[in-house]
Amino acid sequence: MTLPLDDRQRAMLAEMGVRLFDGQGAAPPAALPRPATAEPAASARPSRPAGMTATPPAARPAEAPPTIADCPAGVDTMAWDALEQAVAGCQACGLCRGRRNTVFGVGDRQARWMLVGEAPGEHEDLRGEPFVGAAGQLLDHMLRAVGCDREHGVYIANVIKCRPPGNRNPEPAEVAQCEPFLRRQIALVQPRLILAMGRFAVQSLLGSQEPIGRLRGRVHDHAGIPVVVTYHPAYLLRNLPDKAKAWADLCLALDQVPLAD
Repeated sequence: MTLPLDDRQRAMLAEMGVRLFDGQGAAPPAALPRPATAEPAASARPSRPAGMTATPPAARPAEAPPTIADCPAGVDTMAWDALEQAVAGCQACGLCRGRRNTVFGVGDRQARWMLVGEAPGEHEDLRGEPFVGAAGQLLDHMLRAVGCDREHGVYIANVIKCRPPGNRNPEPAEVAQCEPFLRRQIALVQPRLILAMGRFAVQSLLGSQEPIGRLRGRVHDHAGIPVVVTYHPAYLLRNLPDKAKAWADLCLALDQVPLAD
């Protein structure tokens, strides 16, 4: 379906990097052919001398599970300063051992919108701030496209407050340990709308395993707060044509809760 766009809307799409051709989104780039991997012929493989059997590697002793502390008590009643200190000192899961900084959150603490991402990456871990690096730059473009920035009108936080090693996906137990912090941030901000960005944000807020593509385009609920589902900016950097879908998600959010009266 083609929607008529005025000059302002076209400018906002351009700010997000969405290219338009005769009213249609840019076509996805053609996939590059994958080079074939040569498999050595059976005759070329070294054979084991007759009568010689393979020796299994020695079994490693089982490692003892790391000692895990309890999540700080009283999170659900903490004020901002106490909550931030609790996050900074948290050792409730193994992610604390590899972090440089915890990533608490930034923005307007009385915001209409709250943006919830997934987990810190390398740049976030270094700076202690969510959504920095290339994904953060794209998010800044998206926010400017709807007339705000990361300091005004929105509060930004992640489900996970410490970087998983090698930017791997967070484990369910790690998500569960961090969820009380996110719930308290939501309770303190009291946003009128939550924008869930990425699979783990969706799973944490909605308790759903459905793909994002099936959850987009409609308004969900978290503790009485409207939730709009969209793609994570890091995903959009790898899948440029889906920027137009993210723009539609922002428009849906604006329809529900404008950022200004």
